[in-house]
Amino acid sequence: MRSFFRAPLALLAMTASLLSPADAERMLLSNSLNLCQQDSTLQASLFNVVYTPSNNSASINMVATSSVQGKVSFDIEASAYGYTFLRQTVDPCDIGLRGLCPMVSGKIAFGFNLPVSASAASQIPGIAYHVPDLDATVKVRVNLTGTGESVACVEADISNGKTVNLVGVKWATAVIAGLALVSSAIINGLGHSNAAAHVAANSLSLFGYFQAQAIIGLTGIRLPPIVQAWTQDFQWSMGIIRVGFMQTIFTWYQRATGGTPSTIFDSLTTVSVQLEKRGLQVAEAGLSLIKRGVAMMPKPAVQLLKRGNVMTGSGSYVVFGIQRVAFKAGIESTNLFMTGLVFFWIFALIVAGAVAAFKGFLEILAKRGIMKNDRFLEFRNGWITVLKGILFRVCLIGFPQMTILCLWEFTQRDSAAEVVLAVFFFFGPLITLAWGASKVIRIARRSISMHRNPAYILFSDPQALNKWGFLYVQFRASAYYFIIPVLFYTLIKSMFIALAQRSGVTQAISLIIIEVGFLIAASVLRPWMDKSTNSFNIAIGVINFLNAIFLFIFTNVFDAPLLVVGVVGVVLFILNAAFCVILLFMVIFSTGFSLIRKNPDARYQFMSDDRASFMKSQSQLNATTELDALAATARGDKLGYKSGFDLDDNESMSSSDVRKHNEASGSYSVSATNSQNSFYPNGQGQANAAIPLYPAPQRGPSPLRESAPNPIASGVSLAQQRTANTASPASGYRSQHNASPWQRGAGYDH
Repeated sequence: MRSFFRAPLALLAMTASLLSPADAERMLLSNSLNLCQQDSTLQASLFNVVYTPSNNSASINMVATSSVQGKVSFDIEASAYGYTFLRQTVDPCDIGLRGLCPMVSGKIAFGFNLPVSASAASQIPGIAYHVPDLDATVKVRVNLTGTGESVACVEADISNGKTVNLVGVKWATAVIAGLALVSSAIINGLGHSNAAAHVAANSLSLFGYFQAQAIIGLTGIRLPPIVQAWTQDFQWSMGIIRVGFMQTIFTWYQRATGGTPSTIFDSLTTVSVQLEKRGLQVAEAGLSLIKRGVAMMPKPAVQLLKRGNVMTGSGSYVVFGIQRVAFKAGIESTNLFMTGLVFFWIFALIVAGAVAAFKGFLEILAKRGIMKNDRFLEFRNGWITVLKGILFRVCLIGFPQMTILCLWEFTQRDSAAEVVLAVFFFFGPLITLAWGASKVIRIARRSISMHRNPAYILFSDPQALNKWGFLYVQFRASAYYFIIPVLFYTLIKSMFIALAQRSGVTQAISLIIIEVGFLIAASVLRPWMDKSTNSFNIAIGVINFLNAIFLFIFTNVFDAPLLVVGVVGVVLFILNAAFCVILLFMVIFSTGFSLIRKNPDARYQFMSDDRASFMKSQSQLNATTELDALAATARGDKLGYKSGFDLDDNESMSSSDVRKHNEASGSYSVSATNSQNSFYPNGQGQANAAIPLYPAPQRGPSPLRESAPNPIASGVSLAQQRTANTASPASGYRSQHNASPWQRGAGYDH
């Protein structure tokens, strides 16, 4: 029986060396023997072969069962990237293999070294030892000599030990994306809001592109080895990171909550794990073998099968889609959900701690006189609001990750407690982001109603900007609503990835429709803040659409030559690798210039929505009345700004109610054309360029508070207030050191 395997394995090892001249460190190896025929009579639960051309030998370790009896011949076929370069028929009787002429059935476990002749090695093409993640296979068919019937078929994937799945790539991409996000916050704290907005928008788009690359690997589609390895480089963006002690904790937690953890990695010495190669054809072949014996399986094995860990009749596993990513990351598939969830919250806690520590560090520097008191003043005074906005941004970044993993957990049901966590962490971020998006739309509509410009309140109120700005600051003011399509795009895409794991064709077609729809919307609406940012994001949309087309080609529903599929896999890797490098350099350069230039805002053209005109810094707050009037004129304030208007507490107030409230309170306006900057009561002077001076509630006594009290708060009748205002126009003036009208109602007085 042992000699039964020697003929095919010899050619397997010989063919494995098909890829290059001899070199000291070169090798070709395979770790699994996959079924390529239903009802195959040859089943291998463990298969390991390593060919080293330096000593012309192949080391083989195998556990297999055969039910073939009689005289047989072996048809051996070897291919690389779909191109078949070797076909050969071997008769075990001609080469004197004992036990194979004729064959007898039985189960065998053995390991041996098989010599490989120089003539066999000479047939190997010259690409195998140098191309990473080699897509090469050797297929062996066992045919009965008398009838020619094929009774068994096995297939082995060949690798040369080189891969693009590198730890250095993961760290480099993660560090660059993280530093870009941190740099945008620092630049904004230094008062360069325009540059910070551009850096933040580009870094978020870059992070989104990394997640799109990771999602390709999560699909249940047969992916060429080089695509699997490339997409594995970006799984960190989905929280799929292996830490040994954490995996032990997750396994314990699952057992403690009534689940049954998978034990694939504990069985690798006796069981092979097959990475799905042709959609689910291999998995279905394995399933056809175990339908007859599933009732005899132990309960844990049946539970693993129901959760998607397909076990063949010989005891080996087939992993695909999300489970394939987990296996390649060294994570048990039943621990994947908890891994992604915990890393999401670790990231959120680290960010919150860093913001709090930075605030404390700045206060220490300011107290000791090392730093000027006006540096990072806005952040120091409103850091709680800033922290809320940053945590909301973290929620937006982790939305694709949590959506996919939580929806996938619904199909796996690893334990009751994990399902509860999945429900909470799916609907929690979804409701939070939906609420934030609706909040932005309400604020923008109120701004349009009051000021005929959505940017007015969206960018003039620091509380709205710091808390909800992550949802709209990357878009132009008139496209404030585009966060809704972005969230919907992410949700629908995640649903197809998580819930259609067993239908690669469905995933490929849905991704094409989703990506082309998003690309058309982005190209037509061009919602981002300026031309360069639009180009940046539209380019990412084009690449994502091309990747969706490549995924459809990988399904091979049109039965195209396998060479086409292999070449497309290499094209996907080259295209995305080149594009990724370009994006990384763009983000590095833009971030670096923004940090080292004295005035980084000058590098960027100011947005056409005039958002910069509505943004205020703390340095403007002590300006005189004349400067306030000039600022109002420069901003083109035509309808006035309702001071003391709290967006959170007065959401039910309509714009007409606000105008009536202003009129009732005797608000004053400043003429945009009067050279003396005189103040006039409402109804006098230039009403179209008015800044209402109705004061917001303030801490401590204020001369303005005493001279122009709120008629609603104080109970003074409207008629009395108008009479007082008409009799004493000078009472509308504010003190030199009173809060500027730009402070009131924008969160500065709280």
